Amino acid sequence: MTKPIAKISLRKNARIGSNKNERRIPKGVIHVQASFNNTIVTITDVRGRVVSWASAGTSGFRGTRKGTPYAAQAATLNAIRTLVDQGMQRAEVMIKGPGLGRDAALRAIRRNGILLSFVRDVTPMPHNGCRPPKKRRV
Repeated sequence: MTKPIAKISLRKNARIGSNKNERRIPKGVIHVQASFNNTIVTITDVRGRVVSWASAGTSGFRGTRKGTPYAAQAATLNAIRTLVDQGMQRAEVMIKGPGLGRDAALRAIRRNGILLSFVRDVTPMPHNGCRPPKKRRV
């Protein structure tokens, strides 16, 4: 009778000899999506494949505190921390949205020692399309 083959890894989809963690990324693109309620930071390689991401929600903030500049800074630091170890030196930054976390996220990226190729605002602007929602009352 044949014996069943023992599982080597506890993880469900682990590959043998996986070089996912060994991949070195010298240059990447950092996408910052800052809404009034949350800030999402996604880091991709130059081809657009997501390498790391974090948001104010995954960084431990809940409710109205997710929209604060400090929450955006914490999310940016969480997303960048792994990539600095993998050797990322240069990055392009794409910022989208009207939120408070735009400047805080950019400052956190600069403070981590990543050289910025350029910073581009990619906030979608309608050419008089749909009627926008009512303005916020502060």
